[in-house]
Amino acid sequence: MIRTIEIKNFKSIPDLTLDLGRVTVLIGANGCGKSNVLEAIALASAAAEDKVDNEFLVARGIRMTDTRFMHSAFPCGSTDSIIGIYCKGDKDVQFNCELLSDPNSSYPKLVQSLPLKMMLLTDFTTHPMFDDEPRKRSELLASLRDGFNGRAAMASFLIFAPENSSLRTFQAEGQVLPLGIKGEGLFAHLKALSGPHQDRLAQIQESLKLIDWFESFEIPEDLGYGERSIRIRDRFLVTDARFDQRSANEGFLFLLFYLTLLVSPEAPRFFAIDNIDTSLNPKLCVALIQQLVVLARQHDKQLILTTHNPAILDGLDLHDGEQRLIVVDRNKQGHTRVGRVEAPKVSPGQVPVSLSEAFLRGYIGGLPKNF
Repeated sequence: MIRTIEIKNFKSIPDLTLDLGRVTVLIGANGCGKSNVLEAIALASAAAEDKVDNEFLVARGIRMTDTRFMHSAFPCGSTDSIIGIYCKGDKDVQFNCELLSDPNSSYPKLVQSLPLKMMLLTDFTTHPMFDDEPRKRSELLASLRDGFNGRAAMASFLIFAPENSSLRTFQAEGQVLPLGIKGEGLFAHLKALSGPHQDRLAQIQESLKLIDWFESFEIPEDLGYGERSIRIRDRFLVTDARFDQRSANEGFLFLLFYLTLLVSPEAPRFFAIDNIDTSLNPKLCVALIQQLVVLARQHDKQLILTTHNPAILDGLDLHDGEQRLIVVDRNKQGHTRVGRVEAPKVSPGQVPVSLSEAFLRGYIGGLPKNF
């Protein structure tokens, strides 16, 4: 897993270090920089695949702007044009990348990334100078391995922000496979899972019972060419009654997409979901987060979530070090900064305050301060 990400000179972030768990939730006022944090990670992900032009950045969920606006412009910030994202994970896995925000280019130029830089050394390890120093060769090769592992961990990162229209029509696959950031390709992926991964599909169906009326869904075998549809069973309806995704409520569709992301072996191992509370009832938000934590552990996934709904926080157990709540805000100079919310300490006989209530009361920050 990726444990620490350091971001320098990106949009509202002159310098920031983010410590991650398996499930990390970001909260904060509108415009505080939550999306900028996610986009910096997505930029590093694109750099890990050497694809930092507009086409690939947009497909990863980055809001494109003039290159000069991607670089932090604070007076006290760095005077160079380098954007840096430095990532560290378990077992010394790391991936570092630096990009040049060239005002004469429509996208940032990749200066270097750690694994790419180290690739130049692979042939060097066969040099005769290493014949008498096998330890140095071993250390260098271990460093190369860690670098490539870090690159692989970062390369899949996407910012998912599914849209009702894409989910309801089962929009065809987009540029990013198997699932696009707006929900594209969901039907094709469910159909693929119905073959060799029936157990995964069954787990999605079981988890969907967080929706009270849901009983099951099936992928029809008699669909014509180009047809994309599932048949959904409502447990309150008569036995033979079915309806398709076009008649399903938004909450069901979003839940189906999120669960597929967590359960599918083909979906990214490290990703973000922006505004995960969209179209979800507050109590469902609590249960969903608890379920996502279980699935993330079971399927070795790591995710970052953003939300404005206090109910999402009540699904977290901050006594578990793998669940993190991070407040994002901007200081007096306008710089985006982050702070971790620790597990509350409750004195004997004291009634604990829920995280949602602490958030709304302003105890943990993350609320606007100008009104």
